[in-house]
Amino acid sequence: MEQRESGKLRVAVLFGGQSTEHEVSLRSSLNVIRAIDRQRYDLTLIGVDKHGRWTLCDEQDYLLNLDDPAAIRLAPAQRYLAVVPGQQRAQLIDVANGQPLPSIDVAFSVLHGASGEDGSVQGLLRVLNIPYAGPDVLGSAVCMDKDMTKRVLRDAGVPVTLSVTLLRTGDAAPDFDAIVRQLGLPLFIKPASQGSSVGVSKVSDRATFDTALALAFRYDVKVLVEQAVIGREIETAVLGNDSPEVSVCGEILANDEFYAYDTKYLKGAHAGLVIPASLTAPVADAIRQTARQAYLALGCSVMARVDFFLTEQGEILLNEVNTLPGFTSVSMYPKLWKASGLNYSALVERLITLALARASTANINQTER
Repeated sequence: MEQRESGKLRVAVLFGGQSTEHEVSLRSSLNVIRAIDRQRYDLTLIGVDKHGRWTLCDEQDYLLNLDDPAAIRLAPAQRYLAVVPGQQRAQLIDVANGQPLPSIDVAFSVLHGASGEDGSVQGLLRVLNIPYAGPDVLGSAVCMDKDMTKRVLRDAGVPVTLSVTLLRTGDAAPDFDAIVRQLGLPLFIKPASQGSSVGVSKVSDRATFDTALALAFRYDVKVLVEQAVIGREIETAVLGNDSPEVSVCGEILANDEFYAYDTKYLKGAHAGLVIPASLTAPVADAIRQTARQAYLALGCSVMARVDFFLTEQGEILLNEVNTLPGFTSVSMYPKLWKASGLNYSALVERLITLALARASTANINQTER
């Protein structure tokens, strides 16, 4: 890597993005930026606006409406960025003056949702020769698509919730009665490639089925119809590359009908988080082992949150895997690691270290910069 006068590595924090989770990403960026050790790292802040344009941000004034989770937004852009793939340094250019930015040693992306955690940005960072926190291109893409996630996990012997996959381009209209015979009622309908419960509906009859399906297809061309599972919602946080560690288990106690986007991020006081979850040691160990098995089967690295249902009969069913979990003040991933003995700053440091280690192991970014 390039020798710097400051002796520090440079971290680029990416936030915002084009997905429905733009505002959540902005809130995540605040905590990550505050947690990065300025004695060890210099920062470059890159805000991605809702048009997908990369902008260079000033830490002091890059966000507006900080106190309103629904209205928070990027300040008007002053400096747009262009990228130069294939270079080992000076990969980012200030469009206004044509000058390269200082070389980036590692990227910490909190671009939640589509075009952020689905492999798109990961692929771009790969061709820019910039190591990055979070799973690689394949792991990100597979985990973002809930249908593909289930296919891989079933093959790996990991129990998942029962579901039917529907395509917007399907020749025949979905057969509600056939789906109910297979999965029962109620049902959950969700877009295959959205996060944070965006576009998710609970269905109890044919009328709500049609409405929910229309909503889900607004967000994706592929939709999952899932069996409603009666049980506890348990989450784990995973950290690592070849030998991942799993946090203590946490439980979500949502007062709403299900743990929807608004419950998570806009009225967090209405959702209880119990950490550690009240579980027997054998059950907690089984959940943590299943999380590790799923993480490795899906090709994850650096980090992911793995979510489960625990039924009244003691059955453990994997619900979903989130490869770029939230880092807001109410987010489960950092809370789980804090309860496991790793505070916020130490967690961010570990993630940066793991990103650099993976790049080194994969012989990425090894040419002297």
